[in-house]
Amino acid sequence: MDNLSFIRQAMERAGSFTAISGWGIFVVGITAICAAVLARRGGRDLWLAVWMTEAVVALLVAGGATLRKARVLHIPLLDAPAKRFALSFAPPMLAGALLTLALWGAGIDSVLPGLWLLLYGAGIVTGGTFSVPVVPVMGVSFMGVGAAALFAPTGWSDWLMAAGFGGIHLVCGFVIARRHGG
Repeated sequence: MDNLSFIRQAMERAGSFTAISGWGIFVVGITAICAAVLARRGGRDLWLAVWMTEAVVALLVAGGATLRKARVLHIPLLDAPAKRFALSFAPPMLAGALLTLALWGAGIDSVLPGLWLLLYGAGIVTGGTFSVPVVPVMGVSFMGVGAAALFAPTGWSDWLMAAGFGGIHLVCGFVIARRHGG
């Protein structure tokens, strides 16, 4: 039975990236809601600074929690599923960063919330094809909120960012933590 269990776990690891930390994603949801509240209090430059800071905080929290989960569960982060996840997630994030610089410089910042949510969602969907089933669903949810943000009144932007980066992370993080451990 031990051999069968080992074989099953090895096959699961070969096919999907399971080290994503649900609790890490949940905490990212909390920090995103805080960022949405803070971003509403300032002007244009403070708004961008808050959300860029949140992106770094989210990366550190989710990355650190994923490293911890992988270490505890003895999941190698240099295996094929982890690499495929990272290589699928990174291009939309890079595109988002470059488009942010260009659009901000051109003074076209009203589309940034929709753009960020859409590209983050696209990264989650593509990376999530190598992960547990809830991850691609999470990505599609981000894309839906991002599409709404593109066409919603500008005053709704921070609320949609809170709903997307906050609410979706809270719900999906909880689901991942409960169903897939930590």
